[in-house]
Amino acid sequence: MATIDLGKIKFNWRGTYAGGTAYVPDDVVYYMDGSVGSSYMCVANTTGNAPSSGGTLHASWEYLAKGQATSPTTTQGDLIVRGASADERLAIGAAGKALKVNASANGLEYGTAGRILQLVANEKSDVVSQSGTNQSGFVDVSGINVTITPTVANSKIHVHFCLGKVSHGSNSTGVRFTRSVAGGSASAIKIGDADGNRKRVSSNIMGSGMINAAHAMEFIYQFVDTPTYSVGQAIVYQMQVNNEGSGNFYVNRSGDDSNDSYIYRGRAFSTITAMEVSA
Repeated sequence: MATIDLGKIKFNWRGTYAGGTAYVPDDVVYYMDGSVGSSYMCVANTTGNAPSSGGTLHASWEYLAKGQATSPTTTQGDLIVRGASADERLAIGAAGKALKVNASANGLEYGTAGRILQLVANEKSDVVSQSGTNQSGFVDVSGINVTITPTVANSKIHVHFCLGKVSHGSNSTGVRFTRSVAGGSASAIKIGDADGNRKRVSSNIMGSGMINAAHAMEFIYQFVDTPTYSVGQAIVYQMQVNNEGSGNFYVNRSGDDSNDSYIYRGRAFSTITAMEVSA
């Protein structure tokens, strides 16, 4: 009986595939199918039939060792995403940008999708005593304001006024808010409709002769603003009041601050915040 040395049995390496070459079973070639280079073993006589096309094998070939597509990335931080028909590169976004679904909802992109870009706050802990206007007009409440400078275009601004304690010596006080951009004139915003003798305000504080500590109250008001501005322009939000009578409007203290044992003075402070939120 003939002796066969199994160690001498091997595939027939034919190098890089050539379309005009005839191949027979056990021939092995190297072939680039698109960006993927693999080695293939011939399993049936064939000439002019590439081992694979678009990742699909020809019937005359089998994979011996399948390769992997070359990474499309070129820069640190790049991502590989599925494109219309194959994997592709998504370049790293600019500093501060977030990954989001595009407007067509069929891919990813970098942008500023609904996130808080900055928060600024103004805290006031000393007492504010604002003289009443006795119905003649609205006046700024000293120090009850906040300034924010948007960093990107078309942001929304969330504004929150939280006054630790307010009181007044009038029958009624109207409250409204103004906005000024880049040092321009202040315009009243977020105010109600009114006609006749009624004033347009954001809120009002009712009372009659508010002259003692029991009538002090917290005041909280918040709103979302969509101002028109250019990036880098400062925006100021200011609180204003209008008193029906001649009494003062107080912030961070009770209506009655006399030196009596029944008067309590706690630590009251007010915080005004503004958040820039990307559109």
